[in-house]
Amino acid sequence: MNNEPKIIAFCCNWCSYAAADLAGSSRLKYPHNVRIIRVMCSGMVHPEHVVESLSKGADGVMILGCHLGECHYINGNRTALARSEMILELLEDFGFEEERFSISWLSATEPEKFVDAVNEMMERIQELAGSGISANSSHGGQ
Repeated sequence: MNNEPKIIAFCCNWCSYAAADLAGSSRLKYPHNVRIIRVMCSGMVHPEHVVESLSKGADGVMILGCHLGECHYINGNRTALARSEMILELLEDFGFEEERFSISWLSATEPEKFVDAVNEMMERIQELAGSGISANSSHGGQ
């Protein structure tokens, strides 16, 4: 059985996915147990996607998008930001700690910022695990 934390990262096609790709091609190190899901825009990530990811076994979920004001779809990242407040409320309703969710903004030319965001999220999840709190055990995840 693998006890390593699982993190889902929803990355916008134009900025954060490109930054993740650049991080990889630049051989920057980040945890291997982060699963990147490419979406056209961070604003397309519905709160249900976050809750479902956690319910099905993810230990943490990230949304990474373009810097505010630089969205390729004008206001998509502002939509994501507005939804993040709703996501935090839903997490509480479903019994998940708010530390299991993060939202970050970066450009395609910031692979180091991508790596920093992923590493920070991994540290948060490991701190929760160290305190004996596990999303997987308390919510029926695999």
